[in-house]
Amino acid sequence: MICSIKSSVCLPTMSGSVSVSRKRLVSQKQERSSLSPFLPQITPKFSLSVTKPLHVSSVSSFEKPQKSVITCKAYEADKSQPIEGSEVAKSEAAKKVKIGIYFATWWALNVVFNIYNKKVLNAFPYPWLTSTLSLACGSLMMLISWATRIAETPKTDLEFWKTLFPVAVAHTIGHVAATVSMSKVAVSFTHIIKSGEPAFSVLVSRFLLGESFPVPVYLSLIPIIGGCALAAVTELNFNMIGFMGAMISNLAFVFRNIFSKRGMKGKSVSGMNYYACLSMLSLIILTPFALVVEGPQMWAAGWQTAISQIGPQFIWWVAAQSVFYHLYNQVSYMSLDEISPLTFSIGNTMKRISVIVSSIIIFRTPVQPINALGAAIAVLGTFLYSQAKQ
Repeated sequence: MICSIKSSVCLPTMSGSVSVSRKRLVSQKQERSSLSPFLPQITPKFSLSVTKPLHVSSVSSFEKPQKSVITCKAYEADKSQPIEGSEVAKSEAAKKVKIGIYFATWWALNVVFNIYNKKVLNAFPYPWLTSTLSLACGSLMMLISWATRIAETPKTDLEFWKTLFPVAVAHTIGHVAATVSMSKVAVSFTHIIKSGEPAFSVLVSRFLLGESFPVPVYLSLIPIIGGCALAAVTELNFNMIGFMGAMISNLAFVFRNIFSKRGMKGKSVSGMNYYACLSMLSLIILTPFALVVEGPQMWAAGWQTAISQIGPQFIWWVAAQSVFYHLYNQVSYMSLDEISPLTFSIGNTMKRISVIVSSIIIFRTPVQPINALGAAIAVLGTFLYSQAKQ
């Protein structure tokens, strides 16, 4: 019988049609079985047809199949490499949490400082001494931190202190002026006026430094100035000394920022140590002026009056306002190491809102609706300013 075989095994290359008999097939099987100890066993798969002659199709080589290039290995969790995207996401999340903690701490410390500062000034209306004690307390805290190695001692030179001097002068003026303002008017009113600081920044930079700004920046000054003016006109307990103190504080802090940006470029001092050095130099500048303006006799008389009216807890108020003043400023400078100036500006705006609202609630400050509207417009203008400068 004539058969046709299609083989899928590897055989030598052949073409055409080959006819074989059943007898020859049997002999081939016998030969292959006789060589089986020496040759690998290949079991061909046949497809038989009784109608067509035997032929071989699609014949390949007898070479052994190549090994797969895909290597499978067990996954060991303790030796696995970290996934880069996951690590970046975790670091970004950790940074956001850190910034959030900075902001929350900054706002909380600032609110507490303003509350205790106002309590002290209500009982002891001597802002020059109060300002001096705040700087002295912060300087003492940092000296102890450096001596005990809690904080790293900054590496400074004479050039650093020369550069820092104009910054310290502006900081001293701004600090005293703000304290004088809060001794005369409500905390909320002082901070409403101080929210107009961006307007001073633009005006000083434009007319004294020759800098130009985009049109949206100038437009953002309209609600700032308008809101501050509306709040000042409708303030029930308006005081000119308090108003001028807040305005002078704005101007002084603008110059402080300008001097700081120009003079501290390339200086490798952390935000915490930078503010510590600033406090110490400001203390040296302020002390003689405080002695001349107020003097020990006025302080002694005022201290006795405050103790007799408030009691020993007045000492705690003084200590608290001094400690919290340094801490909130220190945290704000530390946050500058982690965030952009724009984010800091927005955070500063939100800080003012928290201080204004908390002081109105705690001190039960009477506020007219038109006064609240002016404050809201001024704060909104400050926020728009920070966005326009981006």
